[in-house]
Amino acid sequence: MRARILLGSPLQLLLLISSFSLAAYAGVRLLEGDWFGVALWFVGAALLHDLVLLPVYGTLDRALVKAAGPRREGIAYVRVPAALSGLLLLVWFPLISGRVADRYAGATGMSADGYPTRWLLLTAALFGGSAVLLVLRLRRATKERPPAAH
Repeated sequence: MRARILLGSPLQLLLLISSFSLAAYAGVRLLEGDWFGVALWFVGAALLHDLVLLPVYGTLDRALVKAAGPRREGIAYVRVPAALSGLLLLVWFPLISGRVADRYAGATGMSADGYPTRWLLLTAALFGGSAVLLVLRLRRATKERPPAAH
């Protein structure tokens, strides 16, 4: 029996080749200036995530599940905004912490002053929106529940 290679449609192949080309171009441009610093940053970020951040948010998630007890259907309403807020903090940490405010102002001509406040407001909006969705879900579940027989 002869093995057949599945390649997909011509559009899929074109998109795949285009994405690999774009990734190769970005990699060449990224590594052009300080390739050792970029490689060190990637290794450091992987180690930081695997050795520090993963155990921390794994432990927090286990504590959340344990605190929820038998009613675990509402956990996603905490997990999702927490994950999005954490991701935003991770991406914008240099500006939120103010560590690169001078370089940012020099490169863009804009101030980095509002980043901590905006991140906190966005985090509050994420958790507030999640709370509203949870209340709506619980209200709908209460209305759809049949009355208890006495």
